[in-house]
Amino acid sequence: MTNDTAVYDALRVDPTSGDKEGAGRMGTRDAIRGDGLEIDAASLAFCPREWINSTGYVDLELVRIFPLMLAL
Repeated sequence: MTNDTAVYDALRVDPTSGDKEGAGRMGTRDAIRGDGLEIDAASLAFCPREWINSTGYVDLELVRIFPLMLAL
């Protein structure tokens, strides 16, 4: 399992103030844009594709099923 999928924090734009706030989700560019959210480019991270659910977001349940194996 390799960390080969780029994921980002999703940001929601407040319609009244224009401020950006975290949407509480991390996903692929396509998923975030598809939901009409903004991408926080500074939050770029990489994770195994096994952690991405069918909607393109990191799923904590999948993270538990496919934990990262670290070599010691």
